[in-house]
Amino acid sequence: MSYDAIVLASRSPRRSQLLHQIGIPHEVLGVDFDEERLPGEAPRDYVERLARDKAAYARNRCPGPAGRPLLAADTSVVLGTAIFGKPRDEQECVDMLGELSGRVHEVMTAVALHHGEVLRTAVSVSRVAFRALSEAERRAYWATGEPADKAGGYAVQGLGAIFIERIEGSYSGVMGLPLYETALLLSAAGIPAWQGSRGT
Repeated sequence: MSYDAIVLASRSPRRSQLLHQIGIPHEVLGVDFDEERLPGEAPRDYVERLARDKAAYARNRCPGPAGRPLLAADTSVVLGTAIFGKPRDEQECVDMLGELSGRVHEVMTAVALHHGEVLRTAVSVSRVAFRALSEAERRAYWATGEPADKAGGYAVQGLGAIFIERIEGSYSGVMGLPLYETALLLSAAGIPAWQGSRGT
């Protein structure tokens, strides 16, 4: 069975942009989901569970024909066992970036593809090295408005790029959708990349 477009269960413009980059026609379905971490849950297990649960949650709310391919993802910035989500305010962002300053952290992004009765997942783990950041610089960055909706309080594809000394792993995974893993999941479901620029 062929589909004009898959469903992206995310409002993230970055994930949509990345799907367009590899020619995957898609429609966006926003998902509001409880992202609370379970007691004792390891960071990798956390992101994979959220991606899987988001896909299952969206599956029941997906418009159009039953069984349409549905893609969901979750990204977390991880330092040790601590998980940094989106900062709630300036001080939390300043504190997050202070923790990351001058250190190497991990960015974990899980992808889940629901196709028919099958749910497949994959996890990308990248290592990101930050240079040292002053408090004044961290506050100035918050004032740009960029960190407010970003895991860990920074955007690798935006102004926050100047903080990054090096990345080991997937640049697209740090953005929020690892294209290598995503393409593998789609291919396993019979959905080829490079389909053109259709979709929304």
